[in-house]
Amino acid sequence: MKEKSRPKKRSGDLDINYNPERIRHLTASFKSSLSTTCNRAKIFCVLLIVFISAMDARILAQDEKITNENIEFIEYPDYPEAHSTWGSIGYNPKFNTVHIGVTNHHDNVALYEYDVATDEMNLDGFIRDMANLRSFQWQGKIHSKILTDDLGNIYFSTDGGESREEYLMNHPHGYSGGFWMKYNPSTGRLSNLGMGLRNESIKDLDRDPFTGILYGITYPQAHFLVFDPAKNDLIDLGRLASSHVPRVLFTDRWGNCYYVDWRQRLVKYEKNSGELVFDNQSVPAFPGTPGSKIITGITAYAKDPENEIIYLVTYGAKILSFRPKKEGIGAVTDLGGVIETGNAEKWDPYVPNLNLGNNGKLYYFIGGHGNYIREDKTVLVEFDPKSGMKNILFEFPTTTINEVTGHDVKDREGNLYFAGRREVLKGSKKISPFMIKFNPEKKLRK
Repeated sequence: MKEKSRPKKRSGDLDINYNPERIRHLTASFKSSLSTTCNRAKIFCVLLIVFISAMDARILAQDEKITNENIEFIEYPDYPEAHSTWGSIGYNPKFNTVHIGVTNHHDNVALYEYDVATDEMNLDGFIRDMANLRSFQWQGKIHSKILTDDLGNIYFSTDGGESREEYLMNHPHGYSGGFWMKYNPSTGRLSNLGMGLRNESIKDLDRDPFTGILYGITYPQAHFLVFDPAKNDLIDLGRLASSHVPRVLFTDRWGNCYYVDWRQRLVKYEKNSGELVFDNQSVPAFPGTPGSKIITGITAYAKDPENEIIYLVTYGAKILSFRPKKEGIGAVTDLGGVIETGNAEKWDPYVPNLNLGNNGKLYYFIGGHGNYIREDKTVLVEFDPKSGMKNILFEFPTTTINEVTGHDVKDREGNLYFAGRREVLKGSKKISPFMIKFNPEKKLRK
């Protein structure tokens, strides 16, 4: 175990652009021009100016409410070779902690623990040492989300994470296969629960909180797995996708698990029958969305238990509202695109993250893998599902944030967490990871 250490945090001089400033400038110019040209329609112009001023005031209020004091970047200590994080983040309500898997994107994965109460980030250890892995059992990263049980144990799965997994699978120096893992934060013990399929990663996992059964999806062949750790019983339900394997599994409030097939149809594992149920139609997509976008499916989700809704984001840049049913597959509602793209293709924005605030609004970062709606900038968007309003809150240069992952990670105080990374130098291939803490209703820094 590493000695606990206090990390350095990024100071208040975050490199952020505020969109409302541009809007204030435009509205001020517009009001000025109206006052000089409205001779024949003074009443109409007065009403129009009042309306614009009201909108301007709303934007000003929003700007005063959400500033760079609402967002904080927290570094990972004691791992200078750290490269990235890949959706490997989760909240532990038992201990009020956030757990993150950080990798060098080759063969060394670290497990970190952020204590919300003390505001400290600590290195728990490296999984190859904690799980006593041999050199031929190397793991490239944790690609799965990180989940917990009622006792505070956390669960995740491992991934080959690089090209040598695909090209050297059964080669002596190739990839042996991904593991299911369980970590006890109280004792610091990491338990290897066993491998999924030989030579296959476990890209994502989810868990039935009532039975403890784990669900997994493999890579590169997209086998859907059902694993009972208590019995060491593994069921392979076969391939559900092809080519660019969808990365995300999610569960409903009954413990049923969902995925998408190669047509982007929702596929549900019904726990009571032990069978897969396929939706009759694909989830909504923009007309003309390329097949390469369709087959990659869902990129993120966030749950709204109070309203029994699961919000989804697709690789084709759609936001969906899903209302699961205990039996069969529930209704899917199209909430539109993640952002207005202008002349660009509507399906292009890349959103591999999603969180739901206590205010009922969704928050997500757009950008990554060379796909940005602003040149060399990642943006943070606020979306109100009730009104349909989408606002860009911040714009970050890629040297501040170049990609963000993680979904449905919120602590008891309403803080939202994402796994971010940045370019060390603009245009360089050197990447540095960090955790993002954001609260739209509370200042985190002064």
